[in-house]
Amino acid sequence: MTTTADIPERAESDGGSAELLPVATPARTRAALRALIRPDRGLALTGIGVLVAATAVGLLVQPLLGRIVDIVADGRPAADLTLPVVLLVAVAVVQGLTTTIGLTRVARLGETVLARLRERFVERALNLPADRLERAGAGDLTARVTGDVARVAEAVRSALPEMARSVLAIVLTLGALALLDVRFLLAALLAVPVQLLTARWYVRRALTLYADQRIANGAQQQQLLETIGGAVTVRGHRLEARHTERSAGRSRKAVDLTMRSVNLVLGFYGRLHIAEYIGLAAVLIAGFWLVRDGAVSIGTATAAALYFHSLFGPVNAALVLLDDAQSAAAGLARLVGVTDLAEEPDPAAGKADPEPCPVPHQRTAPDTTAVTAPATAAVTAHAVGHAYGPGRPVLHEVSLTLEPGEHVALVGTSGAGKSTLARIVAGVQQPTSGTVTAPAGTGEAAVVLVTQEVHVFTGTLAEDLRLARPDATDADLRAALATVHALDWAEALPDGLGTVVGEGGHRLDPARAQQLALARLVLADPALAVLDEATAEAGSAGARVLERSAEAALAGRTALVVAHRLTQAVAADRVVVLEAGRVVESGPHEELRDADGPYAALWRAWSGSRTAPHP
Repeated sequence: MTTTADIPERAESDGGSAELLPVATPARTRAALRALIRPDRGLALTGIGVLVAATAVGLLVQPLLGRIVDIVADGRPAADLTLPVVLLVAVAVVQGLTTTIGLTRVARLGETVLARLRERFVERALNLPADRLERAGAGDLTARVTGDVARVAEAVRSALPEMARSVLAIVLTLGALALLDVRFLLAALLAVPVQLLTARWYVRRALTLYADQRIANGAQQQQLLETIGGAVTVRGHRLEARHTERSAGRSRKAVDLTMRSVNLVLGFYGRLHIAEYIGLAAVLIAGFWLVRDGAVSIGTATAAALYFHSLFGPVNAALVLLDDAQSAAAGLARLVGVTDLAEEPDPAAGKADPEPCPVPHQRTAPDTTAVTAPATAAVTAHAVGHAYGPGRPVLHEVSLTLEPGEHVALVGTSGAGKSTLARIVAGVQQPTSGTVTAPAGTGEAAVVLVTQEVHVFTGTLAEDLRLARPDATDADLRAALATVHALDWAEALPDGLGTVVGEGGHRLDPARAQQLALARLVLADPALAVLDEATAEAGSAGARVLERSAEAALAGRTALVVAHRLTQAVAADRVVVLEAGRVVESGPHEELRDADGPYAALWRAWSGSRTAPHP
């Protein structure tokens, strides 16, 4: 069964097109919504039941007003008005209480479902392959996690309760008209064809328009993110005017789509007013003929007219809420598209991903035969192949074994496939062929990946460290920091471990941020650590500090290190050289350096005048 659009959305760009994240089909979106509501079916049923009672009580208002009209028209004593008036007050009180209870329960249902949707979206989005996000662009995911979630939240908080109450009011009011006289119902139904045609006209245009609007907003955000993120390069190449024009062009497209949606809504309202006039005129004419023929009293005709007039609000609300419903449906389809995509294996993988990342003990790619690791091996990769897409192979039949406690350095030129292999071994990326068998860890994570792109989360330093081990004591945190030679600067912060770091807090330079990541690795205590150029973001002096920190963090555990600086290869037990996605050499540093092969060439090119440390 197809769960998302067969053809992914694409956003135009000057350099080609970005493959946007998919959008779920309407059927899949409805199924996902039912799954979100299913755990709270009891809350939904009781909320709707109370609203039905509130609406039914409210329908007594029109007959009571009609009764008052009949009493006045017949010239009866004023005392006869007491009972209808008292009943009107009682109806108002009961309806107010039951409506409040019903709307509260429906609102609670909506907030619960919204929270569940957000949690599921964030959980699945974090598991998306990084290269898939790169192909889509950061703007697409940003637009979904901000604009689309906001649209769905707005619909849940305002549209859902109002829609439920409006639909109930329409159904029960039409039933009350039929009870007065079926001819009143038939007269009122003359407005229905116009309303249905209006709704059909609107829905057919709105869904596509709002989807296009979401895409345009995502493309606009992507352009702004690229321009701001690359501001230094843009200024350096004097590209300010070109990027400004690109941003303006995408903004104009977004504004144009917004104005089209405004015109659509205006046309929608105009058609609704025509339907109201047709229906009210028909009910009044029917009442005139029925009263003249003595079929009904003036009070009954008055009640019928009031019933139809009371439909103006619910009918208009229900139809107008189609605007919010269509917008929310488009947003929900985009969110479900992401959650479904995260559930399906993606053969492609990017380079950078947040750390640390726990993985299961064994990972097997589709269409391959599982391989059992040797009893003494910590990690075994067998015949691993990977491609970013058709015709774009990155790894070719790579086999690699890491013995317990062994430190292996991966080296090679840029694009050789080092980071891809590291991510596959870490379990962050699934290979397109072959198998990887990883060890069980002594802590929560069997394998932890630390990359060169480290994120410092907003919060205290202690909270940031406890992401790796929530139950860690302050003594555990200090021990981990001391292990990676970071305790001195951590305790020198204004509030020590209680210092707020990250966005809006104390800023950590790249070297300290990386030490923080290495301290999290120590706290996670994995059996296997994978470092992907984890010292590359620091300068030369900072790199030497980080290499000491990394060496301490890796002590006593199996490690695979993508070496940015070959000093890391010197310190490793074994060096594996990748070229064009294949292992071309493997052995100790001295042996490969003296073999006059690819590694020797890399060593000569890297070392130059540097004095390499002895292993």
